[in-house]
Formats: sequence, structure tokens, C-alpha cells
Amino acid sequence: MSFSPCLVIPCYNHGRSMAAVLARLTPFGLPVWVVDDGSDAATRRELERLAAAEPLLHLHRLPVNGGKGAAVMHGMRLAHRAGFSHALQVDADGQHALDDVPRFLALAQARPAAVIAGQPVYDASVPKARLYGRYLTHFWVWVETLSFAIGDSMCGFRCYPLAATVSLIERVAIPTRMDFDIEIIVRLYWEGLEVVNLPTRVTYPADGLSHFDALADNVRISRMHTRLFFAMLPRAPALLRRRLKGAA
Repeated sequence: MSFSPCLVIPCYNHGRSMAAVLARLTPFGLPVWVVDDGSDAATRRELERLAAAEPLLHLHRLPVNGGKGAAVMHGMRLAHRAGFSHALQVDADGQHALDDVPRFLALAQARPAAVIAGQPVYDASVPKARLYGRYLTHFWVWVETLSFAIGDSMCGFRCYPLAATVSLIERVAIPTRMDFDIEIIVRLYWEGLEVVNLPTRVTYPADGLSHFDALADNVRISRMHTRLFFAMLPRAPALLRRRLKGAA
């Protein structure tokens, strides 16, 4: 299949930031699949206005809020069904350095079977609790993959090869909320996909809207790591062989 990329943006009540995000993406001329994850009326109206003005924007609405993962997976299924080979996932809150889009796409075109994963380079705006908390997940992901291949498993700025990714999500129940980004990249690594880490700036806007629930989402992530650890054990010999082969 020829290289045919698109953008997938999950949106939940990000009506205030979506126009600016889309304006920064317009110069790249890419089709955009925006999945409204059961947003409020104000965001729905704003997304409808933007979709009416932008022919490359495909707007799809989920009837109830299912979580970031549910929205991203819905968008990837739609994009794959439409014939696209790769989907670049972008968050709707304006955190990502969207001028890096060409770098993601160039790497994806050069290595079409790989996941191109954003590895955040933070500025002073990052909340310190969020920053330090990520290291616990980094540790468990390294254990679950028996490698250091995944530089950051929580960044939502990444390019997926759609055939392999959609095949995975049709076979395996991937979490649909804030644990989505972590589990899907671990499982894609288990499937044999290469992960290419791309440093990219991440900024937390002063008026940014975050849906991360410190209690509920950390409980979900802890349960996910427990499940992934035990699922890793029967895969450990193959993962070690892969690591040794890569080292050789």
C-alpha cells in the first residue's frame, strides 16, 4: 500500500482550542478525522462550524463520552476503512508542537511498519506532579517490554501504521480512557512493531483543559500495568530473544 497519511483528533469539550489547532494543521493539507467524544453543546456547535468551513475535516460524533481511547480507535477504524495507510494522532488541547508534523510523516514514510512515538521535551509549564508521575509508568513499560525501546508511552502525539493497529484493536480489548496510549503501544511492540522515538516539544497552555483524573486514572493505569505485567510473562522468552537480536 502506498503511503497515505491522515490526522486523527479526539475531542471532548475542547471547543475553545479546536479552531487554533486546526489552523496550525491546515498548511499540511492532510485529511483530518475529528471524533467528538460526546462533547457539550457549545463544542458541538463549534465543531459543526469548523467542519462546514473545512472540506478536509471529517467530523464524527460518539453519542456518549467513551474516553480518549474510544475516540482515537473510532477515528483509526474510519481512516483505515477510507483507505489511509497511517494516522497521526494529535491531541485537541494545543499541547503539541504541530510544526513537527512533517518530521513525524517523514519518519513514518521512511519506516512504514513502525510506530513513530513522540518523546516529550517539556518546558517550565509542565505540572511537576505529572512529570514525575510519568517515570513510574516508564519503569513499568520497560519491564512489560523487557526493553527501553519505548521512550514515552503516554504522549498522544504519534503516528500509527493503520493496518497493524486496526488489526490489533479488532482482536484485543484496548482500554478506552487515559490508559489507552500506554497499553496500545506496549501491545504493538509485543506484536513485533518497531517503535521510533521522536523528541518533540510539549507545552501545557495556561488555560488548557485536561481530563486527567488524578485518582480514577491513576487507579486505571495501576490496574493496567498489573494486567500487562502478567500478560508479559509468557511473552518473556520471545521479548528477550528480540532484544538480544537487536543488540547483536
